Amino acid sequence: MVFSSHLFLFWFLPIALGLYYVSPRRTRHLVLTLLSYVFYGWENPAFCVLLLFSTAVDYLAGLRMDAAAGGDAAPRPSARRRWLLFSLVTNLGLLGFFKYFNFGLESWNGLVRAAGLEGAAIETALRVTLPLGISFYTFQSMSYSIDVYRGRVRAIRSFVDFACFVSMFPQLVAGPIVRFAEVADQLRNRSHTLAKFARGAAFLTVGLAKKVLLANPCARVADAVFDAGSASVLDAWQGLVAYAFQIYFDFSGYSDMAIGLGLMLGFVFPKNFDSPYRATSMTDFWRRWHISLSTWLRDYLYIPLGGNRRGPGRTYVNLAITMLLGGLWHGAAWNFVAWGAYHGALLALERRVGEERLYSWLPRPLRIAVVFVLVLFSWVLFRAADLTSALDYFARLLGLAPVLPPAALLPALVRSPYLVATLVLAAVVTWGAPQTWTWTRSLGTTRLATAGGLLLLVLAMLATQDYNPFIYFIF
Repeated sequence: MVFSSHLFLFWFLPIALGLYYVSPRRTRHLVLTLLSYVFYGWENPAFCVLLLFSTAVDYLAGLRMDAAAGGDAAPRPSARRRWLLFSLVTNLGLLGFFKYFNFGLESWNGLVRAAGLEGAAIETALRVTLPLGISFYTFQSMSYSIDVYRGRVRAIRSFVDFACFVSMFPQLVAGPIVRFAEVADQLRNRSHTLAKFARGAAFLTVGLAKKVLLANPCARVADAVFDAGSASVLDAWQGLVAYAFQIYFDFSGYSDMAIGLGLMLGFVFPKNFDSPYRATSMTDFWRRWHISLSTWLRDYLYIPLGGNRRGPGRTYVNLAITMLLGGLWHGAAWNFVAWGAYHGALLALERRVGEERLYSWLPRPLRIAVVFVLVLFSWVLFRAADLTSALDYFARLLGLAPVLPPAALLPALVRSPYLVATLVLAAVVTWGAPQTWTWTRSLGTTRLATAGGLLLLVLAMLATQDYNPFIYFIF
């Protein structure tokens, strides 16, 4: 079920809010959990079984680790480690199988056939379907087990409360990746106020506007250019910039909606985007883009690997490993590995030279422009179907690929006044508009009227647009 759909906006959401608020306080988490499972299993109920199993594993592991911590008895660190290992192996095993089975099989077969070892190829009709949002809820649930093991949080006693934390429909499918420590107190007690609900509705409206009014039209341009067999230099750059705006407004729009829906239910989720295209270095970009993932990778991967505590050489290796695995987290394909390697190399370079030394000779606007172009190159790897397609697109950007006759049709598809105006508006919002987090803090009459007008425009546009799921649904 997609937030930007009539089914969600006119049916699921009103029913969910109504059931939630008429329920007694002691049963609200149960109601919210059941609603979340309906939301998650709408297209494929079988995925709910996997979600429930993952939840049960980490709930049990948390209780056992808490019990092994001691209390009135002697602590048993070896038991705690075994239960942590049980949680990690189960979660990563599920994620690895469902997300990387097809990729591993295809990579192995390609390797042995290239080596002339046809007999070593694995022939099977089995192909694994990727469960919606498994990358997000696996990381979220797994962070709970790790934090219990580290003693940063106490294990939760109520299975319903824990299931509510893992499955909450606002952030279940595409984040933010909410850590248990961020909502533990809210699960015990939280406020439900008109001001919080109004801010949540404004967040939801702005997120819908980003998705429907900006991301979806930008997707039309990006899809036309990336899927074309050929393109001129100008068309290639327009398609790439359109994709950069599409993925930003698509994902930040989803995060805004998730945060807004959380507020409407009384929860405060962390900020997930901080104007990333205004970054002045690649390190700064990763402080601003998908903050819940970048901080997760930092706290649960980069720092445990040693971070920057073991000398420059080890620091660069740790950065490379973190970003390579971050690339694989996004997708099971070699172009995502290359995407992670690209970002890891740039982060290592900035660490080696120093952010200021590397960019200090440029005025701030040019620093932002340079970083944006560096990010654009990485989006080629992210959007392309495979590495061969990515290299072909780089050649188009640099004018090194022949422009075939069908490319003459592209300008008519991507340069209509509506699409060009959308790209201009996307640029204005990206570099000139306040963040949703800031804009919704104080809602006066003017801002409420603006939000109402945006909502009406979004609903009108939804009637004219084809189904367009969120990009991060496939991760």
